[in-house]
Amino acid sequence: MPRRTFPAGPLAGLSGGDPAAGSGRAADGLDEDFLAFLTRAGTAQVPVVLSSTEEPGDDVRTLARKARRLVAAYVWSRSDYFHDAALLDPLALLYGRVSTAQHEDGLFDIGNLHSPPDSAFAIQDLCLTWALLDADNEEATVPHREVLERILRKAGPALASGGLHTPNHRFEVSAALARTHQLFPDDRYAARIDEWLAEGVDASEDGIYSERSPNYAVAVTNPSLLAIARLRDRPELIDYVRRNLIATMFHLEPDGEVEAVASRRQDQTMRQHVSRYLTQFRELALRDGDGRFAAVAQEIADRGDGEFGDFLAEVLEQPFLANRLPAAAPTPDDFIQEFPAQALVRIRRGTRAATVFGGTDFHDIPVIASGLSTNPTFFKLRQGAAILDSVRLSPQFFGTGHFRSDGLERTGPTTFRLSDEVKVPYHLPLPPAHRRTDGAYALTPDGRFYASMDFPHRPKHYRVLRTSVTVAEVAGGFDLTFELTESEVLLAIELCFRPGGILTGVDALDADGNYQLGTGTGRYTVGSDWIEFGPGNGDTRVAMDPGERYTQLNGNLTPDGLRVYVTGRSPLHYTLKLRTSG
Repeated sequence: MPRRTFPAGPLAGLSGGDPAAGSGRAADGLDEDFLAFLTRAGTAQVPVVLSSTEEPGDDVRTLARKARRLVAAYVWSRSDYFHDAALLDPLALLYGRVSTAQHEDGLFDIGNLHSPPDSAFAIQDLCLTWALLDADNEEATVPHREVLERILRKAGPALASGGLHTPNHRFEVSAALARTHQLFPDDRYAARIDEWLAEGVDASEDGIYSERSPNYAVAVTNPSLLAIARLRDRPELIDYVRRNLIATMFHLEPDGEVEAVASRRQDQTMRQHVSRYLTQFRELALRDGDGRFAAVAQEIADRGDGEFGDFLAEVLEQPFLANRLPAAAPTPDDFIQEFPAQALVRIRRGTRAATVFGGTDFHDIPVIASGLSTNPTFFKLRQGAAILDSVRLSPQFFGTGHFRSDGLERTGPTTFRLSDEVKVPYHLPLPPAHRRTDGAYALTPDGRFYASMDFPHRPKHYRVLRTSVTVAEVAGGFDLTFELTESEVLLAIELCFRPGGILTGVDALDADGNYQLGTGTGRYTVGSDWIEFGPGNGDTRVAMDPGERYTQLNGNLTPDGLRVYVTGRSPLHYTLKLRTSG
């Protein structure tokens, strides 16, 4: 067995941690409330794991995480399961299943086949558990560590030579190699880390990674950069995490959700929550003495809505994370903050928050694909518990689908403009030089569909639709002014409210969850919070057209919730007034 990598002291008592593990600040004493909070959360996970060690559908990442939960409870002296022999056989079973699943090349199938990046997720957890067991140094866990060592030594060379798929994978693989190198040094591991880091970190000046995804920032890039910075003496990497956390503070909703509409990954239509950032805000608060980060970390713990048991292992690995936080400082809650990297603006006035978004990739890469930002939601608003999850616009213009703004322009102190021009061609006869007597023309794209028409060489006549949406913050809410010109088309504006409230002033349509505002104003109410909207623009029913890219595959873009439609016909000049209770 290699030498033990951690002193026994932190596991035995967490006596304040090693200040050198942080920024060099002197330890301020343990945060006993935080430790008790994590201990309860970690202990609560154990019965769940023990009841599911033989779950047949578990992949290796799941098995490794379950093992991590058992190990944290086993080695932590304040846990109800401290050195409980009842955990040893289940832990051996989990590690045995991981070993059986490992290919001869050292990799695992986790969704993808023989996947270095997916294997790296599991390897990070396995390295952490080996280190915790090694520091605990119980004779009873020697067999477990021997199995783990074989797995890790077998996986390391594969991670040091294999490839990956996405930007965040570079840092996940590098962090797994850094952990493996710390336990079982190998120059190949260090060299591969340096190769990936030499490509640079894909972060904008405003703290947003290129995937623009809160999910991958919190789960992959941030923790991986922090691990590499610590294990490979690369402190400059911490600044990327610092800037991302600052950006995250401006993306926070009053209830702790994190705005994700600009994401290029699957979370662009999912809800994210700041609870997952607990140790990241805590670490930077302790490193920097930053009271804003401390306030966010404390609010997460005080709110208590999340899965916190997994953080116990992180604190056992880095005991300084359990130090008392610096004094809290006010976090941003009254601002207009622009994020040019994703053409997004966040507006916050206490319990009222809004998002204006014009940064989809649709105008540069006009396809729907994984890794692209294509969410057609361009405005969101919430007042306390009353949440308008999306405002969308769909003109019925040659099946081109939803309005997606081509950028965002600030036109005044509290005014922003979203705009788009869509041109659809009618194709004229081919010039003589490109005609074929056999009619065998190339299969080419028209922009909406494909046909054997040699479209690039044909002259064209265009129909044009120009759309502008001006978002103005006004007293008590927002005005959204819609202007559509050049073509006469039917259109629908869709307001989707989160389920749980009461709609008044609207008419129910035939489909469940669909309503129309024909005249006057409507109101969405949750408790004492409300959002008022209107006026209506007539009773004409117009379906939301997601476009041929979706309908050709029987897809749709119908959001979940209570959907209210305001309809009309262009040319149109219409102002939707949104007012709130706060």
